[in-house]
Amino acid sequence: MYICCMLNKEFKFYLDHQDELLKKYEGRFIGIVGEDVVGDYDDFEQAVFDLESKYKLGTFLVQECTAGEDAYTQTFHSKVIFA
Repeated sequence: MYICCMLNKEFKFYLDHQDELLKKYEGRFIGIVGEDVVGDYDDFEQAVFDLESKYKLGTFLVQECTAGEDAYTQTFHSKVIFA
C-alpha cells in the first residue's frame, strides 16, 4: 500500500491498531496525532472544527473508525477506453 501524505505515521497507526480502535470507537470519527487518539467525534466536520482549534492543519488525521477498508479506500471509474 502506498501512502502519499504528511500523515504517514498517523495513518499507519490507524491501520496497525484498527481492530483495537474498533472496539472503542466503532462508527465514530477519531482524531490522531502521531500515535495517539486525541479525540472522538460524531461527524467529520465536528472533528475538524475541534482539532483545528488545538493543532495546526496538516498535523492531525481525522479517520472514520469502521471495519475493513471502506473507511479509507475510494474507487474511481473512468469511461476512457484504451486501444
